[in-house]
Amino acid sequence: MLTRWLYTLLLFILLPLVPAKLLWRALRQPEYRQHWGERLGYYPSSLPSSVFPVIWLHCVSVGETRAAVPLINLLRERYPQHRILITHGTPTGRAAGEQLFGNTVLRCYLPYDLPFAVKGFLQHFQPAIGLLMETELWFNLIHQCHQQNLPLLLVNARLSEKSARAYAWLNGLMHQGLRQLAGIAAQTEQDAGRLSALGAENVSITGNLKFDVKPPTQTINMRSLWGDTRPVFLAASTREGEEILILDAVASLNLPNLLTVIVPRHPERFDAVAKLLEKRGLPYFRRSQLKPTTQSSPTRGEGEVPIVLGDSMGELFSYYAACDVAFIGGSLLPFGGQNLIEACALGKPALIGSHTYNFAEASVEAVAAGAALRAGNVGLLTTALQQLMVNTEQRDAMGAAGLAFAEAKRGAAERTLELIEKFISPNG
Repeated sequence: MLTRWLYTLLLFILLPLVPAKLLWRALRQPEYRQHWGERLGYYPSSLPSSVFPVIWLHCVSVGETRAAVPLINLLRERYPQHRILITHGTPTGRAAGEQLFGNTVLRCYLPYDLPFAVKGFLQHFQPAIGLLMETELWFNLIHQCHQQNLPLLLVNARLSEKSARAYAWLNGLMHQGLRQLAGIAAQTEQDAGRLSALGAENVSITGNLKFDVKPPTQTINMRSLWGDTRPVFLAASTREGEEILILDAVASLNLPNLLTVIVPRHPERFDAVAKLLEKRGLPYFRRSQLKPTTQSSPTRGEGEVPIVLGDSMGELFSYYAACDVAFIGGSLLPFGGQNLIEACALGKPALIGSHTYNFAEASVEAVAAGAALRAGNVGLLTTALQQLMVNTEQRDAMGAAGLAFAEAKRGAAERTLELIEKFISPNG
């Protein structure tokens, strides 16, 4: 049985490897060279603890940060005398937080789950309540919050069957950690059941916050950059190895005027995808090259360039708004799938692969609602894309179904707020 003592010992044994890991990741993403002190629980005077009571949310990366937006907006409205602190685990999550909230929130890295680092974090910020987004379970952090009577909740919680099997190996450590949480707001009945089976108590079902994320009122008009008359296929949030399969599918299409837009999930892969396109001899433009005033675009110059590489952050809604059909990445290969809700919320037909365990219920329900189609391999993706691109009525019907599906699922932020209000008063 893995105890918290043994878990902590293993973390200390691995600690000397941390600088090498950060420097290795910095080769692809230089931001990993920054803020090392924060990762060990040391916070500079330039990041002061607030004179106001603090509501703290941990949003490890981009997806969790964006999902937290409707909840953060409600918290700011309900608790105007509190400051919001958002902690992250990745530079891309931190950049997303800055892009979404600017200087209106406090922002830093959550330290590694070492007792001294966790203690330094809690002493510096002294939060009134802590909210961990999705499946961020750090057992020393949970234990110290419990010891200090700091209510710590797991919100928008999800746990796939695969993750549940992995966590089951932690046995007593998992059981103790889950029971020391003040409450859990699970996305679905299935998530709640798997968490309860591992020892969780006080589990509520509040729905998925990602349904409450509203498209911005103004988006960049990508279509004007790409060409208003061209059919556009968007491959969104693609993961390593999927771009090859997508290019194979597109090569088999009978759509000579098609523009394919590929947006990798992680910015450190932009250059790798560019090299793949060059290796295949495919002309392409980078999104960063396309400006409203530029003389070069996929529809200007000699011929029409078939590919746009989406090498930008924070513009996914603009990409969705400008496409005719969207494939949701992370699902052709076993990565668990990325967020299909954004495509549905903008009324775009969604194509998904077989591997959608990160959005298991949402994927099943979107297919059942007629908002999405499964295409588990290159052949099926080619067939579905060809069919949708030539059938306007089917595209429109799927788009309308997506809008209705997304609208029917909203309300998770309000339900989560009701749970939070049990542990913190507007003035406390």
